Amino acid sequence: MKLALIAAFCMVSSGIAVPIPSEAAPLCGAKEMGFAGLLAKCNREDLPPITMASGEPLAKSALKLQSGVYYTIEITSDGSAELALAGSEFFRAIWINEVVINDLEIRPLGLDSFEFDDEGTIELSFIAVKPGRYTLKIPGTKGDSQKVSISIQ
Repeated sequence: MKLALIAAFCMVSSGIAVPIPSEAAPLCGAKEMGFAGLLAKCNREDLPPITMASGEPLAKSALKLQSGVYYTIEITSDGSAELALAGSEFFRAIWINEVVINDLEIRPLGLDSFEFDDEGTIELSFIAVKPGRYTLKIPGTKGDSQKVSISIQ
């Protein structure tokens, strides 16, 4: 491995573009995925839920995602206040398979935010695509507990 890194460094320093392998990858190999590709069951992971409640933290910790992995997350409001969850940069960094609200499946081309006027749950399923650091937050708030930090590797 060290020899490969040294060779890559020498090629880069000499002006030759060399792809550097990343540690992040889908959860299973191409043979296990079969025709389902990235949507295969072996490539799926459930994320801890996000709970929206007046004055309560959104999540217990930051989310660390891998590019190419299919995720499902539940976003729930307890109805204690009218709350939104915004994160347009994050929503542009993922491919959204579907949003499920009251057993209705929605397959949007894109999202900017969700807003809860009352209690309820949204289930979001997506594939993380673009590496980077993102935030989902309650608009108009400044506290760290009112946002969820997300990194995609």
